[in-house]
Amino acid sequence: MQFLLKIVHLIDALNTWVGRFVAWTTGLVVCVVFVDVVMRYAFKTSYVFTQELEWHLFAFIFLMGAGYTLLKDGHVRVDIFYQRMGPKAQAWINLIGVLLFLIPGCYLIIATSLKFVANAFSVMEGSPDPGGIPFRWVLKACIPAGFALVFFQGISLGIKSLFTIAGKDIESETEP
Repeated sequence: MQFLLKIVHLIDALNTWVGRFVAWTTGLVVCVVFVDVVMRYAFKTSYVFTQELEWHLFAFIFLMGAGYTLLKDGHVRVDIFYQRMGPKAQAWINLIGVLLFLIPGCYLIIATSLKFVANAFSVMEGSPDPGGIPFRWVLKACIPAGFALVFFQGISLGIKSLFTIAGKDIESETEP
């Protein structure tokens, strides 16, 4: 029991830390977009690097922040029936969803993206456009990393769901 609590707290702490870092990255996106707009409209010029940086940062935020979003229960779902269910029924839905969909889906994406990332790294893939970002392989590495964070958060959610099904409040359990 204590071992499972340690796993939950470790995963939640990891995704909280990553989520906070990603939150600061959103401010950087705002600054980059602001600079791009000012350059485009005030000075009638634009740089490929700036435009690519916008979508690189957005992709980073989306991929690396997904685990934190799951931690905070911020993912979109159809709550027509779920919201009317009690905590144990919701825990069953969450556990079944984690086991049947989230874990296999994350595994599939991680497994298929590793070769994709390895190929990009082996050639040090960069932007094909002149003046673009030279390290595109770094962004591609965020694909398996982001889905690994979601995978781990799914494990945490599954453990929390098991606690709820067993009638135990994970928050009241003491951390070792």
